[in-house]
Amino acid sequence: MPDRVLEEAGNSAGHRLPVPRLLARRMGKALHEYGMIRPGDRILVALSGGKDSLSLLALLHDLQRHSPVPFSLGVATVDPNSPDFDPEPLGAHVRALDLPWFWERQDIFGRAQKHLGRPSYCSFCARMRRGVLYACARREGFNVLALGQHLDDFAESFFMSLFYNGELRTMKAHYAVREGDLRVIRPLVYCRERQTRAYAQEEGLPIIVENCPACFQHPTERQRMKELLAQQEERDPRLFKQLLRAMQPLMAREIPA
Repeated sequence: MPDRVLEEAGNSAGHRLPVPRLLARRMGKALHEYGMIRPGDRILVALSGGKDSLSLLALLHDLQRHSPVPFSLGVATVDPNSPDFDPEPLGAHVRALDLPWFWERQDIFGRAQKHLGRPSYCSFCARMRRGVLYACARREGFNVLALGQHLDDFAESFFMSLFYNGELRTMKAHYAVREGDLRVIRPLVYCRERQTRAYAQEEGLPIIVENCPACFQHPTERQRMKELLAQQEERDPRLFKQLLRAMQPLMAREIPA
């Protein structure tokens, strides 16, 4: 399965699928294999303003028009109260798609300052954001939260967990929260970051370049993992195909029917 996912674009430039079709195909494969969308699901898309979440929203919005499985969409943006973050262009973009948009303001930026310099502050901010998104989903009646992490993110999380926690772990492609009332899906699990970047640029999506409050003008451990993997991929282009195979058992979790 992993080999087919990463090789489906073809081995030569002349046979490669266009990026929009490639992303749609890989997302569709993930949705199917992990059973991410069920009839009647109300899906809240977490829109940070980065290329990945904007690409995810565009792909799900297009899928909604053609899918035989009926589902509805809403969009939430967590505003961390950083002076460098203005989410208003995102609201205009979402309203143009005729979708509801929820602007959730929280002082994540101020709290994150206390954690700068620690290897774990990326996960600290992520947990805070997810808590805000969970609350928004419950308040507005959504039962699924869609996050925009891609295969590169899964690999970076894998190595951060290995290096800093001594654990073989990464993010889950699809899981239920502890309370059981929400499911979290990551439909871009088989997609590469360079593909979401190309897609967002080609579609002219309103990218907000810096959207993580803890990363403004600060190096992060995740960025170091990204650079490490990029160097290794230059030496071995098969790297992410092999990493996907290794991470596949860690990415899966039993989801209640």
